[in-house]
Amino acid sequence: MNSYAYTAEEVAKMFKISKHTVYELIKRGELNAFKVGNKMRIDKEEVDRYKRNSQAIMKKVQSETISSPSITPIRLSGSHDFIVEQLTKYVSKYANDFLIQPSYIGSLEGLMMLYRGLADIAAIHLLDPNTNEYNLPFIKQLFTLEKITVLRLATREQGFIVSEGNPKNVHSFQDLTRKDITFVNRQKGSGTRFLVDASLAQHKIDPIEIKGYGMEEWNHLATATQVSRGSVDVTFGIRSAAEQLGLHFIPVTEENFDFVFRWSSENEECLNCLYQLIRSEEFKSSLSLLSGYDITELGKVVVNTYY
Repeated sequence: MNSYAYTAEEVAKMFKISKHTVYELIKRGELNAFKVGNKMRIDKEEVDRYKRNSQAIMKKVQSETISSPSITPIRLSGSHDFIVEQLTKYVSKYANDFLIQPSYIGSLEGLMMLYRGLADIAAIHLLDPNTNEYNLPFIKQLFTLEKITVLRLATREQGFIVSEGNPKNVHSFQDLTRKDITFVNRQKGSGTRFLVDASLAQHKIDPIEIKGYGMEEWNHLATATQVSRGSVDVTFGIRSAAEQLGLHFIPVTEENFDFVFRWSSENEECLNCLYQLIRSEEFKSSLSLLSGYDITELGKVVVNTYY
């Protein structure tokens, strides 16, 4: 007997997300689907697998919860970044009434956690290949009535990370298909994975041609460490990760890295304090040693439905 197959509309209702988001999950390989005529269908087993994966991510976030009777945690989920790390340390040192509780689970999952009300802030850098625009197309799909603020943190460089001297002479995405090249990828749902996959599609490269495409790490330092150890020849990531490990960086593009605040009566006071701290000259000065970032627009409000 064949297993039941859900429609995209049924999956959207089940997970309380938009139908467009379901199609995006299918497109990115987060949900495996098949066509019946011109309609997409998702097997029950696949929906159950995605549900288990989502629950595992939620448990990861909950396991990292920091509880204190006197300090309020701001739940931050999404992409890993060294500015976010610096902000977390800065808040713990200078803020008395709140702290940042980070969970680095990737841009898309971070945005979904924010949508579900399980986070206060999402840290994201998601490229929409249809518009070539960062972040806003995804935000507009999910948040229509909620009070949100999109805050620019930085523009940062992304590119190939290789050993010092670039011994394998890697310069392009086409080089990743060479038989003498081993690559390590970022996990599905991360903003960097979005960028890599969009670039491969643009250059008409089938991922099956890339040795190591299926190997995944969860942050920039982990992928760069694989290169540093000689386990792989190349990865794709941010300049700062390469320079921290003394690796060679080949710039490919610049991207917007943003915070999305979702305001509520419970987090309003803390988010306002954090907003002011991010915009302070003191915090900006603390970022002076980080390379690969343009922080000219640090604290710029890109979208605001809060007021």
